[in-house]
Amino acid sequence: MDLLQLAVPLILLGIVGSLASALFFLVKDKHDSKRTVRALTVRVGLSVSLFVLLLAAYYLGLIQPRTLG
Repeated sequence: MDLLQLAVPLILLGIVGSLASALFFLVKDKHDSKRTVRALTVRVGLSVSLFVLLLAAYYLGLIQPRTLG
């Protein structure tokens, strides 16, 4: 299996997991907790890294756009 085909779903699962943990910390923690902000920061970092990974893969020719027709 191609490394890119494995990395993209894993990063997406990390993004969803980080978003779920941020929601959990938002509901359960006190007002002074920084864990929600940290979880959302991780989510943004993973999202940016996925975007950069996809741009680099396109630039290097590892992925190609498809047409509908």
